[in-house]
Amino acid sequence: MTQPVPASRFHRKALASVAAVTLVATGALGTAFLPPSTPALAQALPQTPITVPDHPPGSFAPVVNRVKPAVVSVKVTLRDDASDDEGLSGRSVPPQLREFFRRFGEEGTPQRPRDRGRAAQGSGFFVSADGYVVTNNHVVEKAKAIEVTLDDGRTLDAKLVGTDPKTDLALLKVTEGGSFPYVKLAHGAPQVGDWVVAIGNPFGLGGTVTAGIVSARGRDIGAGPYDDFLQIDAPINKGNSGGPTFNVTGEVVGVNTAIASPSGGNVGLAFAIPSETVQAVVDQLRTDGKVARGYLGLQIQPVTKDIAESLGLDKPKGALVTSTQDGTPAAKAGLKSGDVVQLVNGEPVTDARELSRKIASMKPGSKVELTYLRGAKRDVATVELGTLPNDTKVASREERGSRRGDAQPRLGLGLAPADAVGAGGEGVAVVSVDPDGPAAAKGIEAGDVILDVGGQPVSSVADVASRIRSAESDGRKAVLMRVKSDKGVRFVAISLQTKNG
Repeated sequence: MTQPVPASRFHRKALASVAAVTLVATGALGTAFLPPSTPALAQALPQTPITVPDHPPGSFAPVVNRVKPAVVSVKVTLRDDASDDEGLSGRSVPPQLREFFRRFGEEGTPQRPRDRGRAAQGSGFFVSADGYVVTNNHVVEKAKAIEVTLDDGRTLDAKLVGTDPKTDLALLKVTEGGSFPYVKLAHGAPQVGDWVVAIGNPFGLGGTVTAGIVSARGRDIGAGPYDDFLQIDAPINKGNSGGPTFNVTGEVVGVNTAIASPSGGNVGLAFAIPSETVQAVVDQLRTDGKVARGYLGLQIQPVTKDIAESLGLDKPKGALVTSTQDGTPAAKAGLKSGDVVQLVNGEPVTDARELSRKIASMKPGSKVELTYLRGAKRDVATVELGTLPNDTKVASREERGSRRGDAQPRLGLGLAPADAVGAGGEGVAVVSVDPDGPAAAKGIEAGDVILDVGGQPVSSVADVASRIRSAESDGRKAVLMRVKSDKGVRFVAISLQTKNG
């Protein structure tokens, strides 16, 4: 842990430095002045005062006093089938990140040995006067009873209206009481550097207020398919799950959901679901009790730098279609494997994750224009969105043989026709991989099946060699392959350049 450096030590170090500069700031005026230094250094530094237009508010008390009555503590009695580590399940975060990214609301803790009655605590907030409360799905998903404790000390029963595990949001309804104080969700996203205030129930200490700034936007921590978190440094801990993060005008900009911590305690890395996502989900939960999302029927992946080069693209942007599912809206609109989706209704698509979020935010039945690149031609398809299925079917790989086939030494692959090694009649099977070759560096493994090379289907080793020669003659730096494995179908760009060493 880095320790703060005392001012006296810092001053001595600064005096010892050849290029020492004293920075004197006037907090009230928000300006800073640079005193004279050496001539060379003086020429390199700004010659006018550095103006800081905004400064921290003198006190957060006005906004806290206004919004705090709308924040509640959520207490859940867990069902008997809830595990002791419910808040750290693989559904919440990837297993390899479980010790780092932590959900911090639900903590199923046995009261006594063999006692199955357990409680979990989190936070929430009213979004309407008639008692609707927003919290996290992972706080309440294993609940058999829910109570909320208000800022004035009252404890009231609540029922579960609906949940959305994909965004980790849930909507509750207090079943008794009158008109409740509530807060509004912000319409616009905060900027990086904006001040925020978090209020919640850390470690059961309800009504706790902390402050910080928005550290980043658009974070993907692997918690779900539509990750788009705000990163904030306001200190929050276990029990803050489902609690609100406010801007300085008292609007909710995010719902606190996860922290990054090797120890489980706060280290200044917290993540909140942005208010735009919360609003869209809550509206559907309140009306229908569930969330229906737009659906294309595509499998997609990011366009990496290597893939962009293999496709002749200037920049690695867009979403690369790896496959379309028969009978889906995308298939009916004519989209195919190898297409690169670049625009949705005229708006740029940065990567595959953004395309997923854009489509999921639209209602089933909506019509959307997709601008895509196929080869060197740009085209537009109008698609009527379907409804995202609740369950995703994953195709399993058939058992494959291990007979060594012809090799492609340039790629570091041993290949054989798929039907010759029991891998079905489609594509060319990978029967061996040179661990030091370029294919291994891209994650290709023995047992994978190469379906396309350079946008053309392959069924023999000769087909693969021919497509590689074509890519070289076209001046490509890499060759693009569509590869099927037990993890699904993906595109892989393998470099054709020989490295000198």
